[in-house]
Amino acid sequence: MGTVEPEAEITFRSDVDVELVKAAASDADVLWAARVSTKGESSLEEIEADPQRSKGLINYLMRDRHGTPFEHSSMTFYVSAPIFVFREFMRHRTFSYNEESGRYRKLTPVFYVPGPDRKLVQEGKPGKYVFLDGTAEQHKLVTEATQESYRQSYQAYLEMLEAGVAREVARTVLPVGLYSSMYATCNARALMNFLSLRVKREDSTFPSFPQREIEMVAEKMEALWAELMPLTHAAFEANGRVCP
Repeated sequence: MGTVEPEAEITFRSDVDVELVKAAASDADVLWAARVSTKGESSLEEIEADPQRSKGLINYLMRDRHGTPFEHSSMTFYVSAPIFVFREFMRHRTFSYNEESGRYRKLTPVFYVPGPDRKLVQEGKPGKYVFLDGTAEQHKLVTEATQESYRQSYQAYLEMLEAGVAREVARTVLPVGLYSSMYATCNARALMNFLSLRVKREDSTFPSFPQREIEMVAEKMEALWAELMPLTHAAFEANGRVCP
């Protein structure tokens, strides 16, 4: 039987990666899609028009929840995060996903350990939870316990692979704190729905209380989207972060 790889080859992280791989998304996409209602095919002539002149139209569409014009865009994100984040992410069925497969490749030993700023203590009743900072002792326990668990599970994984066990069977011992990667593709309307639920903002019309790790992903996605569609993002914020 094999032994675990040297500890230097096991990586512990407390962050996430989000990259915008490709996009066909701009405020102009919202405008010509909306104007087809009144201008028909001539709305295509305004694709190159300065969207700044139509800030009021975008705000109107957002405010009165005319959502379909926001669907005529596409963004593909590369996301690297713990598996438990992806399981929450994939509840958003308006996205398209492709995730790396543990059936076809040996999984890399990169694991999530909560950072020192991660709140650890949950208090309250269902629907009214609050999270509080942990003590130094609690953070020490979380760090040591998770790292040791990861080492043991990855050693078991390697031992099964070295014994000739199929990857799809050996992976069963790996925890959801293992990092995975995926491509996630969506339009602006789907992204706004995701952000309305996965980013906690006190100024939201309907406040949400996401798990911090998926909120970290959502915050990075929002920053990238805001650069692509600044007027749409501004209208989203101005109207209480409600998905149209």
